[in-house]
Amino acid sequence: MTSTVPNLGPDKVSLGVTPTLWWNDDFPLIDNGIPFEQCVSEMALAGFQGCSIGHKYPAEATVLKEALDLRGLQVSEPWVSTYFTIGEKDRTVENFKRQLEFLKKVGGHDIVVAEFGQSSHLQPIPVFRNRPHFTDSDWHLLTEGLNDIGKLAADSGMRLCYHHHMGTGVQSAADVDRLMAGTDPDLVHLLFDTGHLQLAGDDPLRTAEKHKQRIKHVHLKNVREPVAEKVKSDHLSFEEGIRQGVFTVPGDVEGMIDFRPVLTTLGNAGYEGWLVVEAEQDPARACPLKYAKMARAYLAEVLGW
Repeated sequence: MTSTVPNLGPDKVSLGVTPTLWWNDDFPLIDNGIPFEQCVSEMALAGFQGCSIGHKYPAEATVLKEALDLRGLQVSEPWVSTYFTIGEKDRTVENFKRQLEFLKKVGGHDIVVAEFGQSSHLQPIPVFRNRPHFTDSDWHLLTEGLNDIGKLAADSGMRLCYHHHMGTGVQSAADVDRLMAGTDPDLVHLLFDTGHLQLAGDDPLRTAEKHKQRIKHVHLKNVREPVAEKVKSDHLSFEEGIRQGVFTVPGDVEGMIDFRPVLTTLGNAGYEGWLVVEAEQDPARACPLKYAKMARAYLAEVLGW
């Protein structure tokens, strides 16, 4: 099979998937009753090499690692919410340290963070209208805090990757620009999420080109344009957008993002790391295994493997 994008062979990247196809970790009621064992088995069946950690996963590192090893899966990333902008640095740092220890035990390398201080995305309110806009003081607290925990990660042989996210103070491409300008490039890397940027109203390709040297982790998420427009026009919450199907996977003809130029940009920049498929969908409406296989088939076509 011939690749249509350069330099993203299996010697450079690993392909992962998040459990948000099988259930939602932000909104636990978006759930069709699929257990952990079925989720990770279907991830492996669909042809993925790894996965992020979800709320149904075993809390004991050795139990989790054994279950993933059995299926030939690795951990692509754990998630840590930060709260620097609301004065919760000490608690954030302690939680981050716990997750670093957990990551060591399960054999991962990247640890993903996002600032949820002041966030609106978990609340039943319009996600666009109520997203926070950080003050200069907020930005200082955030960037200083990220540099500090980024050093903790680097000193442990790990890599901190910041996830821009809808409903937070780092939502838009301009927010990403400011975050990158204010943080140490050796300590704070960018998790580039195509779907969150597209839904925010920005061009993912432009951000990929601008920050290609800072991108060390990638979430490949697609957006259904009619639903995205409805989220804005009807002032929907983030949860309502998910329930109505705003997100889908690469390879879905209903999605609006062309991933080839984005992946080409990353390949030409020498990207090495995880490419993680993500689609926060209601599993009662979108069969998780079907969409996981759809995404993997698309990546096989584009990457050539």
